[in-house]
Amino acid sequence: MTTYREITTEAEWEQALEASADKPVLVLKHSTRCPVSTAALEEYEEYLKDKPAEGVEYVLVKVIEARPVSNRIAEDLGVKHESPQMILVKDKAKYWTTSHWSVTKKHMQAVLD
Repeated sequence: MTTYREITTEAEWEQALEASADKPVLVLKHSTRCPVSTAALEEYEEYLKDKPAEGVEYVLVKVIEARPVSNRIAEDLGVKHESPQMILVKDKAKYWTTSHWSVTKKHMQAVLD
């Protein structure tokens, strides 16, 4: 199973953003206090268990526990903060984003596969 890496510091986010110049980075911004976000995390994990796209880095940011990182992502990519929120980053820029009930395995397959 492909796994995701949790980002907890702005330095880790900067590294992921830089890495997006070489390969796409899929970020899930997750709230540990929100049932909609829990459902989104389950969809993310289901996608990763199946046949996830290769050559993509998968990351998770917990928006409450890592608020500065979450805010920095919104600022760096010019996207309004939402949670749950999924952002595909390519070439150090937002390529695609969705949020709330639209964070589904089906959407990930459509965009990544």
